[in-house]
Amino acid sequence: MDLAQIAESLHRDAFWVVFLNVLAQQAGLPVPAVPTLLLAGSLALSYGQLASMFGAAIVASVMADAVWYLAGRMFGYRVLAGLCWLSINPASCVSQTESRFVRWGLSSLVVAKFVPGFSTVAPPIAGALRMSMSGFLLASAAGAALWAGLALAVGWLLRSEVQAVIAALDHNIGSALIVMAGVVALWLGWKLWQKYRFRRLAAIPHITIGELLSMLKTDQPPLVLDLRGPSMVAETGPIPGAVPAEHDRLLDAVGAWPRNQPIVTLCNCPEDAGAIQAASRLLDAGYQSVRPLLGGYEAWLDGKGGELNI
Repeated sequence: MDLAQIAESLHRDAFWVVFLNVLAQQAGLPVPAVPTLLLAGSLALSYGQLASMFGAAIVASVMADAVWYLAGRMFGYRVLAGLCWLSINPASCVSQTESRFVRWGLSSLVVAKFVPGFSTVAPPIAGALRMSMSGFLLASAAGAALWAGLALAVGWLLRSEVQAVIAALDHNIGSALIVMAGVVALWLGWKLWQKYRFRRLAAIPHITIGELLSMLKTDQPPLVLDLRGPSMVAETGPIPGAVPAEHDRLLDAVGAWPRNQPIVTLCNCPEDAGAIQAASRLLDAGYQSVRPLLGGYEAWLDGKGGELNI
């Protein structure tokens, strides 16, 4: 790491360095943009150059968000399901983020850049839900301005301190790399621990579609909780007889259902992650018979789930 080379590059190509870095991050690549914005702000030679980098960050962020928005509008829930598959922790399902986005609306885009993961998921959700593109672009630009402006301003105001930190790292590159590797290892270890915990949670007994359809024909059919996200429900329609549910309001969806009567949770998540989480929470809340549907919504379709007319 050579501070002089970094400074020279930013002085010469400040607009493009910031633009490409922010574009890559907002497109979903694991490229940190905040450190670049902090350094760029600290090395700005004038207010004009600072304004240029500010504009580059906004344009890049809005461009990436617009691509995700259009992908969501064109391909709907498949884009969100793809993002869900990319997660190292399948329990962090898109539908949970989606329900919060629907509740907060476009205003959530203003703070999305400050919430890890949310800034990538929110644009395709907005597109899948056919939200106004003009309103989306306005909210996206406001969020990008707040996020990039804050990072650049901090870099500008603390330029001596930022450059001192970079200089210290430049003189102690070996130690810095060890610390960075340690931080990455801790993060990866935490994520793998979450995955391990989910594997243990996934051992909860499931119910097959055949068993579910048989139970629905009895005098005491189970309560079926549909945990699919709002965009998928809007795209494919509700499941007849099922009760729409959100993870944040799970007990509200159950209502006055007797705790000794069976409940089935259903989602469209990788490895039935959302349904497993919901079932576990309900069991912890005292409900005695809660099972996730094995295979989720796809199993319901394959099993002629239209018989869920209860």
